Amino acid sequence: MHPRLTCAAALLTLCATQAMARDLWTPEAATAWYAEQPWMVGSNYLPRSAINELEMWQAETFDPDTIDQEFGWAEHLGMTTMRVFLHNLVWQQDASGFTARIERVLALAGKHHLRLMLVLFDSCWDPEPTLGPQHAPTPHVHNSGWVQAPGAAVLKDPDRREQLKGYVVGIVSHFRADRRVVLWDVYNELDNRYGPKPYQPHEPADKAELALQLAARAKEWALSADPSQPISFCIWENWTSAHDALSPAQRFQVDNSDVITFHAYANRATTAGAIQALRTYRRPLLCSEYMARPTGSTFQAILPLFKQEKIAAYNWGFVDGKSQTKFAWDSWDKAYGDEPATWFHEVLRHDGTPYDPAETDLIRRLTGAAASAPASP
Repeated sequence: MHPRLTCAAALLTLCATQAMARDLWTPEAATAWYAEQPWMVGSNYLPRSAINELEMWQAETFDPDTIDQEFGWAEHLGMTTMRVFLHNLVWQQDASGFTARIERVLALAGKHHLRLMLVLFDSCWDPEPTLGPQHAPTPHVHNSGWVQAPGAAVLKDPDRREQLKGYVVGIVSHFRADRRVVLWDVYNELDNRYGPKPYQPHEPADKAELALQLAARAKEWALSADPSQPISFCIWENWTSAHDALSPAQRFQVDNSDVITFHAYANRATTAGAIQALRTYRRPLLCSEYMARPTGSTFQAILPLFKQEKIAAYNWGFVDGKSQTKFAWDSWDKAYGDEPATWFHEVLRHDGTPYDPAETDLIRRLTGAAASAPASP
């Protein structure tokens, strides 16, 4: 708990949420919840003015005007949802301020008829996150400043891992009944060990096992807050393997989610195979990451499939900005110029105009936005 909260208040909050703990939903309950949802389409979201989650959420660099503008661009495309990453360090720094800023972003989302999938932890990219000013983007490099949550130092320390309970319970309990929150993505790609070479020496050798230990505790903490929204742990590889052939982390991902979220940066045939395999778990499917043009995961190939199957669709990247994910993953090892021949991710340019008007026209047709009068970005 943040030191500004009194010990008595913290104890009351924790006791109250523990008393309301719920179990994982049954497949039938999850299916009933999903039947009430419209087909959801959106993006993984970071404002163009932020290089990572810390720069998005810290008070000094919080940028609601840009978020408001970009949410308006999403609304124009007919998008109804965005996936947004949080960070435990911002809670540690100023829990009440962080909560207020999440409230502000949710208000902006509501203004533009968007609901948010909120991500609590993340195993991808820089394993040594630090508060304060973030470095400038490395030119032409994909996600040159994205940071993990909680990071390697906390993962390796059981006592520090346990201290994350206040963050999870505090955030989930505060927003447990908020309809603007569509889902809690508790741990993004928890077993991802394949970051860029500069980060590898700083990763724990047993990272997957340590992250799995944290994930198990985070599940308990999240459910202790009795959220009205589903919780999930995304599976991002080996979707078509038999359950017994999955790694311990992958089995955890599919066995401990109210609804199944998955990542698929693959062509239509491979994505369709993943859908068929994941259907065997009898739970609703939401794709929380897709769309990397050179891999065959394009809007034209994949989004109609997701609509046909009623699978919520969150492409990676929305507006070209400091994250620079228009450059490919291999930009860490391969030199790129100012503009890649084919953008890897992102939908809109910095000024809100489409990278490819054929894509945005398709999105508007599939979401039904094309039936409304067009508006300028």
